[in-house]
Amino acid sequence: MKEPLEIPSFCAMTDLAAERLGGKVLYATDDFFAAKENLIKPGRGIFIEDKYTDRGKWMDGWESRRKRTPGHDWCIIQLATTGMLHGVDIDTNHFLGNHPPFASIEACKIDDGDINELQNNQAIWTEILSKSPLNAGSQNFYNIQSKDKWTHLKLHIYPDGGVARLKVYGEVSKDWNRQSNNELIDLAAAINGGKAISCNDMFFSSKDNINMPGRGINMGDGWETKRNRNPENRDWLILKLAHRGTIEKVLIDTCHFKGNYPDSFTLDGLDVDDETKVTDQSTWQAIIPKTKLEADCIHEVENEIARDKSFTHVRLNIFPDGGVSRMRLFGRISLRKFS
Repeated sequence: MKEPLEIPSFCAMTDLAAERLGGKVLYATDDFFAAKENLIKPGRGIFIEDKYTDRGKWMDGWESRRKRTPGHDWCIIQLATTGMLHGVDIDTNHFLGNHPPFASIEACKIDDGDINELQNNQAIWTEILSKSPLNAGSQNFYNIQSKDKWTHLKLHIYPDGGVARLKVYGEVSKDWNRQSNNELIDLAAAINGGKAISCNDMFFSSKDNINMPGRGINMGDGWETKRNRNPENRDWLILKLAHRGTIEKVLIDTCHFKGNYPDSFTLDGLDVDDETKVTDQSTWQAIIPKTKLEADCIHEVENEIARDKSFTHVRLNIFPDGGVSRMRLFGRISLRKFS
């Protein structure tokens, strides 16, 4: 019997390459069989038994043709935002007789407006993952030791073949010195560094969807808990803000949730420097009192918000259960940062 795969702790971090966060695949030396853009799509990739194209078997990933000349294939990924990387998953799901035996990764940091460095081959690339073996049809996890901040990656495969997905886990590195403390910003947004860190239930869909860009694309693209039969039940989600700040406007979006939206919600806040102290049992302060929700609707709350305090974390409570597509927390940063 096959041993269950141990998922590294870095997989709880934000996938900085994800297409839905804003990542892009800019270039590939060859994507004859399967498009390079598939590399950063959600999930692990699917397999459709009898699906073919005019170039051969349809595959959900990036796949180059069989190389008959010296060299190897590679592609360039632009991260959704500058970030510090902690680990990668080079997933060869469904690529069995056609996966690359090895891969490596280089990284570079290009400032805004200097994209010509890539086009003119002037970018300075640093190896962050040396040539490493890949197993077929598997998630291949590697720690990244570099503590530098990067904007672009170059994935090398040796010599050719197919990779279903590339996940790049790390921390958003936003330059808060450029952010005015008078400007409203979504303190919850993943692209700014917000992160859902815990919840009591996510049976149907992940807590990590709650602060993604845009509205949910379907009912699976949100945070949804199972049906709870206990009287007066409360489900909850805790989110670390991108920066300590005051909250002035809240959006709760139940997009696509029609027969399964929560009846109501409250929002609480916490101001701590030590994240290990953040639990559901912490001493939370009320930000928004109990407020009714409607199906498939954007709810805006401003007047009811307690605005006189700064927070580092929020807790969204829903009653009694159900699904929320997105939460936006517009506010102003406080000058004192938190770790």
